[in-house]
Amino acid sequence: MNQLRGGYSRELTDLRSELLEMTSLLELELDFSEEDVEFADRSRLSALLDRTLTHVRKLADSFHAGNAVKNGIPVAIVGPPNAGKSTLLNALLGDDRAIISDIPGTTRDTIEETLQLDGVLFRFIDTAGIRESDETIERMGIERSISSIEAADIVICVLDITADEQVVFDALKTVCSHLDFDRQQLIVVANKADLMAKNGINKNVTAINNIVSSIDSQSITIQSSLIRQNGLESIQNAVIKASSTLLPAENSTLVTNHRHYEALLDTASSLSRVRSGLASGSPTDLLAEDLRSAITSLSRITGHTITPDEVLGNIFRNFCIGK
Repeated sequence: MNQLRGGYSRELTDLRSELLEMTSLLELELDFSEEDVEFADRSRLSALLDRTLTHVRKLADSFHAGNAVKNGIPVAIVGPPNAGKSTLLNALLGDDRAIISDIPGTTRDTIEETLQLDGVLFRFIDTAGIRESDETIERMGIERSISSIEAADIVICVLDITADEQVVFDALKTVCSHLDFDRQQLIVVANKADLMAKNGINKNVTAINNIVSSIDSQSITIQSSLIRQNGLESIQNAVIKASSTLLPAENSTLVTNHRHYEALLDTASSLSRVRSGLASGSPTDLLAEDLRSAITSLSRITGHTITPDEVLGNIFRNFCIGK
């Protein structure tokens, strides 16, 4: 809605104005280089450059959140075989989307489905069970599971509460080794809790809690019996809560187009070279060339570059230049 109201366009217009002011300062200095006059006051130019670079990077950084809003926050459902990953996906969707079997390794590829929870769009990804395997196709599926972990914002690790403690520890260790806890959130689901009372299994619950808390104090563990849909609401609430830190603030400007994102990265790269050149005392003509590159990159979004007439008009409006 903010984009429809012109929020993104206003951001780009502001950026373009900042670049126009910078190029005017540098072009002035080039034109009057023989007069031994430094029109491009270095402190003013440096401050303007820092502000513009921060502006560009802020827009580029918004692409991740923008992509999540547009396509759904990626949530990877991972864990060892037969832990209940596909059962969880089906329970969330209320549909038999993934094949469920007692045979380990049933899921060979990733299965993606989108679902709205509390008004937020999520993209749930069911993955192949992570384990050691010599079977070629299964190993390819496991590699995709690892890629899904690394690309997700939220990771749900489903564990079999009845499994051997070492198996549980190894599975968690593998999942966590591919997580960046500074940007990703982990939810651990201790599944098959209905078998606890039947088999008197409770030490594994304590073990899972201890393992999770030792790995990351912010991660949570939820006991469930997914086949009976016990604990499903708790999992949904945990996912919704985890998403609250991933969503942008209201009325913030978001970049949702990958081509625009790439153009902003190129703009930031060129401006970084200008800043480095300014700090090292590079000649004005080299600084101007990198600045033109930044302007060209931004014009891939706006469709309009900064013309010589605009530069001249800005110079005569803002500087006292005689004939």
